[in-house]
Amino acid sequence: MDLRLTDRTALVTGASRGIGLAVVSTLVAEGVRVLAAARTITPELAATGALTMAVDLAGPDGSARVAERAAAEFGRLDILVNNVGGGDSGDDQTGGFLSFTDEQWLAAFELNFLAAVRTTRAALPALLAAGGGGAIVNISSLGARAPHTGPVTYTTAKAALTAFGKALAEEFGPQGVRVNTVSPGPVRTAMWTAADGYGAQLAARMGLSHEQLLDVLPGAAGMVTGRFVEPAEVATAVAYLASPLAAAVTGTDHLVDGGALKTV
Repeated sequence: MDLRLTDRTALVTGASRGIGLAVVSTLVAEGVRVLAAARTITPELAATGALTMAVDLAGPDGSARVAERAAAEFGRLDILVNNVGGGDSGDDQTGGFLSFTDEQWLAAFELNFLAAVRTTRAALPALLAAGGGGAIVNISSLGARAPHTGPVTYTTAKAALTAFGKALAEEFGPQGVRVNTVSPGPVRTAMWTAADGYGAQLAARMGLSHEQLLDVLPGAAGMVTGRFVEPAEVATAVAYLASPLAAAVTGTDHLVDGGALKTV
């Protein structure tokens, strides 16, 4: 299917690996001119053919700089994908609410919520100037709807991101900018697979080997597909929502979770 994205322009954050890398690859394959922003430019990201920019969006000025770079490179901006985020690094993330310090709460919100707020604020003038074709896609998490499924700092910040997308869609829809959210369930990324990531920490706390946890988690999470979501599957949903084919779709939250969430 032709998504009619050829020669559109996009800014993708958190692009070095996992979902962000898959989104960049998918958009480039659809003919989109992409500026891919990440703290580290990995060889895999460089190989996509996208323009790249090394930037830390958890700080106060990174978002403005990356939006300015997109405007300078493309002269316009059609798509913003707020993917930067994570719950897989730092001190032990599995100890529960009483184990988290103020610093950890602030770090989680900076990365998973405020980075998207700042980047959206910096990019919106260009998106509004796109003449009714601007699109924002925020990458949230199943944890925003089922907050017990991950570190409370991470899932609470993602819930804020989901609410943020709803508010933006209401305010800017009449001005021609669509805003949608994609909320993946467990995805086969470093958060689960890395030896020092959240999955390995959770396995140790549960008394399982890392490999055992990866084997049983999809079933335990209620994923009727019986497997982790692949990054490319999330990227496909993002590309559709960013495309003109989804011109009537805004203010939505799309689950890509293998059927894990059972509520209506």
